[in-house]
Amino acid sequence: MTDADTLKSELIDQAHAEGFDLCRICRPWDIPDVPQRLHDFLDKGRHGQMSWLAERTEWRGNPAALWPEAKSVIMLGVSYRPDHDPRDILDHPEKGAISVYAQNKDYHDLVKKRLKRLARWLIAQAGGEVKVFVDTAPVPEKPLGQAAGLGWQGKHTNLVSRDLGNWFFIGSVFTTLDIATDPRETDHCGSCRSCLDACPTDAFPAPYQLDARRCISYLTIEHHGPVDVELRPLLGNRIYGCDDCLAACPWNKFAVEAREI
Repeated sequence: MTDADTLKSELIDQAHAEGFDLCRICRPWDIPDVPQRLHDFLDKGRHGQMSWLAERTEWRGNPAALWPEAKSVIMLGVSYRPDHDPRDILDHPEKGAISVYAQNKDYHDLVKKRLKRLARWLIAQAGGEVKVFVDTAPVPEKPLGQAAGLGWQGKHTNLVSRDLGNWFFIGSVFTTLDIATDPRETDHCGSCRSCLDACPTDAFPAPYQLDARRCISYLTIEHHGPVDVELRPLLGNRIYGCDDCLAACPWNKFAVEAREI
């Protein structure tokens, strides 16, 4: 193997040692369709009260502009697959349903610590500069995840992996190093509509499109003020988030068990 091949192989091994289940590489400019998709989403008002999505769109739609010196994006995934069907609690209206991701320690902190350790390792091995991100910067993580081969954006707009289903957190390490990329993942949803049909509020106007204004996760976390009368009974006992579309995905049967998270 060349030195570049050795570095990538060791990077993947180190990522696994840090607790990541997936590690793939893409370029910051590998998502040319995102600016138009973002424009259409915002133009239709489907972001609701999340006004921050309309800010810094030149970065949110084009990560190459976020840090022009970056040559590679290391995309990482870590499973948080639950050991039960999170929809079971919906049959117990006396209890409040909380999204799986929010039932444990803050994933931002957990994933970022791992990203920083991996980034320090990379600098020690090969030099260069790095920046780490996990859901707190204008980085289009899901499109980058598909470009890198972590998975594909399913009809519910979340990433789906053949190895992890759709129960996984995403983080990224931007670097000035030129690291060999991985093949983009192709769509494997086929004719399946499980996630679309599972949504209690019909938040998907069409496959691969989300109207956040009807999404229970948005309504119980991001939305401020009263919920529209027509949607109130559809929330059921969900008090923080909703996992229905995620839990419905048949690819979850291949998901590996979560480690530590």
